[in-house]
Amino acid sequence: MNEPEGLRFRRLNRPQIITDETREPQFKSTSTYSGKVFRVTLLTLVAFLLFPLLVVVFLVESPIQPEVFSLSEPPLMTGCYEPNLKLRQAERLFEDLLIGPESLANIGDVLYTGTADGKIVKIEGRSIHVLATLGKPPCGSGEHEDTCGRPLGIRVGPNGTLLVADAYLGLFEVNPVTGEVKSLVSTGKMIGGRRLGFVNDLDVTQDGKKVYFTDSSSRWQRRDFTHLIMEATADGRVLEYDTESKEVTVMMENLRFPNGIQLFPDEESVLVAETTMARIRRVHVSGLNKGGMDTFIDNLPGFPDNIRRSSSGGYWVAMSAVRPSPGFSMLDFLSQRPWLKKLIFKLFSQDTLLKFVPRYSLVVELQDGGICVRSLHDPHGMVAAYISEAHEYNGHLYLGSFRSPYLCKLDLSKV
Repeated sequence: MNEPEGLRFRRLNRPQIITDETREPQFKSTSTYSGKVFRVTLLTLVAFLLFPLLVVVFLVESPIQPEVFSLSEPPLMTGCYEPNLKLRQAERLFEDLLIGPESLANIGDVLYTGTADGKIVKIEGRSIHVLATLGKPPCGSGEHEDTCGRPLGIRVGPNGTLLVADAYLGLFEVNPVTGEVKSLVSTGKMIGGRRLGFVNDLDVTQDGKKVYFTDSSSRWQRRDFTHLIMEATADGRVLEYDTESKEVTVMMENLRFPNGIQLFPDEESVLVAETTMARIRRVHVSGLNKGGMDTFIDNLPGFPDNIRRSSSGGYWVAMSAVRPSPGFSMLDFLSQRPWLKKLIFKLFSQDTLLKFVPRYSLVVELQDGGICVRSLHDPHGMVAAYISEAHEYNGHLYLGSFRSPYLCKLDLSKV
């Protein structure tokens, strides 16, 4: 091998010193490849997540067909509506023994209420007795409510029997001693061309001849009450049952979620909580103004449920959700955005939606003319949650609930 050839051989096989500079091209190539893989993976994941969402948004039909309506700017929670903690002084009774004691009535010291599992119960002192059941088992879940029954409004009639409004089954008379049940009005009956869909509350005249009750909706049942509120369906009615002729007459219709009902002292009109509209209407059921309606109080600070007489001659109004002012009211915000309501009901179940509604219990005492006398609050529903009724007896306010597993008792002398 000559000298030039040897030099070429040594140069070709000379060991290379590997430095950061020599690695850089390889590093950049790997980085570029990894970045592409990451971007492709990310885009695939986003598409995977967005595709079902787009299917829901554009192809799935919303269960509600909301109407546009407007609410006035919520009243400031000042003055009579000034927040306080007075409801937190209430005592919980029979915790985990009563589920959803919606409405209350008393005969002497004995209390009666209806529960979420379709029972009418009798409360004597510290004891609870099942007086009657209105429907058929199985009971205890929302899917069986329509057959098991869901007692809501309850009153004591002039003859000493209990009158009960069941959301699914209709109006009943219950003997408070024997528990004997008698059907007065069945939801299977056509009234004014429509079936009763959501029987809610009732009141009875002193002579027992007339029973006035609310049918909250012909389209939605009780278990779908959030659909009714969000859709703002104006298909609710006030009806009259004649205990002598057994006839049922429509007294007023086209109401948005008529809920609690209370006779005026002269019994020529009834107060009706129009829950969706955050107001109380006065429907004239007899006398010169029969067939007419006016507003008892408009623009309440919350959404009214049951109405009951107070010992001062006024009315207790229970609310389980408020329209905070100052603050943000979701229902007020959505009232003129039906497209957003549709989207929400495509994406979320009723149980999920309820978790987004801030708990705030409020009881307001109103006098004639809709004048607020006082208010009792429990912000966040720490003690008394999901209240549906305030029933006064013997210096105490008994607080019913459409959902809570207890009954509350408040000593009015302490607030």
